[in-house]
Amino acid sequence: MDLDALRFANFSSLDTAIGDWSQMVTKLKTLQEDAESDLNGKAKKADWSGQNATVTREFIAKTVGEFGDAHTQASSIRNILKDTRDELVEYRRQLNNAIERGLDKNLTVRDTGDGGFTVTMNIHPDRAAKGTEVPDHTPQDAENLRDEVQSILSKATESDSSAAKALRALADQTPYGFSGASYADRDSAAEAMKAAERAAALAKDPKNLSPKEFDELYGSLEKYKDDDLFAERFATALGPQKTLEFWAGINDPYAYSELPHARGDKFAGLQENLGLTLANATQSDSAAMQRWERDMVGLGGEFVPKDNPRAMGVQIMSNLMRWGDFDDKFLKDYGNELVRVEKERSGNGRDASLGWRHFPGDGYLNRTGTDTGSDPMTGYMMALGRSPEAATDFLNGTFVTKDEDHDFDRGLTNFQYLFEERKWPQEYDSDLKKTFPGQNALGWALEAATTGHPAGEQPTADLPPHTPEQARLMEAVVNSVSDDPERLTERGYLSDSLGQIAAEYLPDINRATADDKHGNTNLLFPVAGAAADLDHNDVTRFLVSVGQNPEGYAKVEMGQKAYMTNLFDYHLNPDLPEDRRYPQNPQSTVEEIARRSGEISGSLAVGRQEAVLGEAHQKDDDYQKSMGQLKNTISGVVGTGIGVGTSFIATPVGGAVAGGAAGTVSSVVLEQIFGAVEPNNLKDAGEKVGERWELARQNSLEHGQVAAMEAAKAHNAPYANQVADWVLYGNEDGFTNASVNVSRMADELETEVPNS
Repeated sequence: MDLDALRFANFSSLDTAIGDWSQMVTKLKTLQEDAESDLNGKAKKADWSGQNATVTREFIAKTVGEFGDAHTQASSIRNILKDTRDELVEYRRQLNNAIERGLDKNLTVRDTGDGGFTVTMNIHPDRAAKGTEVPDHTPQDAENLRDEVQSILSKATESDSSAAKALRALADQTPYGFSGASYADRDSAAEAMKAAERAAALAKDPKNLSPKEFDELYGSLEKYKDDDLFAERFATALGPQKTLEFWAGINDPYAYSELPHARGDKFAGLQENLGLTLANATQSDSAAMQRWERDMVGLGGEFVPKDNPRAMGVQIMSNLMRWGDFDDKFLKDYGNELVRVEKERSGNGRDASLGWRHFPGDGYLNRTGTDTGSDPMTGYMMALGRSPEAATDFLNGTFVTKDEDHDFDRGLTNFQYLFEERKWPQEYDSDLKKTFPGQNALGWALEAATTGHPAGEQPTADLPPHTPEQARLMEAVVNSVSDDPERLTERGYLSDSLGQIAAEYLPDINRATADDKHGNTNLLFPVAGAAADLDHNDVTRFLVSVGQNPEGYAKVEMGQKAYMTNLFDYHLNPDLPEDRRYPQNPQSTVEEIARRSGEISGSLAVGRQEAVLGEAHQKDDDYQKSMGQLKNTISGVVGTGIGVGTSFIATPVGGAVAGGAAGTVSSVVLEQIFGAVEPNNLKDAGEKVGERWELARQNSLEHGQVAAMEAAKAHNAPYANQVADWVLYGNEDGFTNASVNVSRMADELETEVPNS
């Protein structure tokens, strides 16, 4: 900054800008609150159906989010401008004070007009007026004044230029829309970008990275991994090639670096923080970051470095994708490249275990201790588990067409290849025990892809209904398990995810058990979005298979109980509009709900029986434990409800919740279901198949009767004293149906059929 520019600076224009931005912040805050309470509030209460249930509702939610981002960005801009103005005003004061002190010593500071300045004698003693006393100064006084002025100008220049850099970076984050990056002042934004450039410089030379430098890099990534400007600046300053070379380099067993010995215990933490930083960076839409993403995808099939044939780009990058929320478009492009490389290295899917085999002496690209990191599909599946849209797109995508050169009898989607055909490389953990991290991560990706929310989370009230693409994938999952139940029963680690998926498609599953192509079952089990078209027999095989794992059983069984509870509450509500009402009398309605619920519980009971009494030798205690672990998660979701008034928005774990009475009904019934979880009498039944079946039926009946009675009581129904009998009839039929259905497929399910 030039001397005169600061010395005579007029900040009135900057003050005006700050005032304007302050007003904008206030207005945007009001708009944000209005959008959330009014626009989004009405959207949640609205009666959505068809395209509106998915496209319009989701658009409104994103629009509301944009108002929030607009307020955040405006606040950051205002804060940076205000902080910069305050700093420059202070530097102007310091400069003028320094100049005044110089005059006291007969020194003056002049702008040279070319960006510089001089410190000279103000009045030469020989030219001073007669009688004028000229102050003395030493050469050191002149040097001190020069240094002080230069320091002030340097700090003012840094304040001005770093503010400009931060403001440009904020604007570049999103060419369209607004950035959610939040900064309280200029310093925090400037420090983040400075730290990013330093961290990138350290990472560019992994082989010569000292333990002290490692600690500095580790500390920066740990501190700033969630900082938007840091993440974007770090990734683009380092570049995709150097990013891959860094992670491969510090894990190269032949690099003879002291780091593995001195800091090896921190490699897992570095891997996570680096992954989180890169994930955050991909959320930036800056031109530099878009180039980074394109170049990173392009490096997927290359060896990195090129003279090292041990690690390919996708192997390295996938291990940095195990954490964080990566941009959906990047994940889709990356997934396409990963499939291309997979097909190339596996002979179009003939044997992936050879293409990604870990050889003795190879470095471990994954440092978490669960696996070697040689299979790039593992980390990518973990990334998809946190990115539902990308997961749906990828798993529905094509792996091979029927006309390509391969050994399959048909074309395959990516889901079919990964779930049914892929020969996964055998992995081992740090204790040399066999692990299945890739297949387990596939379960997470499937959970996200079919439900629309990240794996491991429960659906929320504002989760959009299922899309056609999600529903079609659900159909593929059920069909695949039905075709070969061992795809699930022999891979029990998938059951928690598939159980969660089933719990969120309970309306679709209930519909399938009714075999009603032309009736009104769709009104009995309403679905707001796209419905999965499921076959009854496929559903039975699927439920029996899921029921053979305690976690899968617990999620579907408890989800069905909650769903049944809210269905009773929904359909017994006298204020339910006529066009939504199941066109049967209350008795038929209650019986049919109990019938469908009983059949689902009965099918799960068969699976549980097989697991406990069959070759798996699963313990009833394990089922009891899994049921207990779900108590807080599912009851919390159901308690919040997912419908308002008589509107129904399908998020099936919660089921159909109607109006204010829903809280009363849910709280009473769910307290019973989740309080005791289930009686211990099943353990006492031992290996008596008939007795176990009867006890399961009684438990299901008890829950159903309490749910129906509480719903009828909450709505002051005149038939409140009859609903328990109606549930009895329906539940009995449901368990009988389950027994009959399983008996017809007993051989293929390899299970003992209970007598109903």
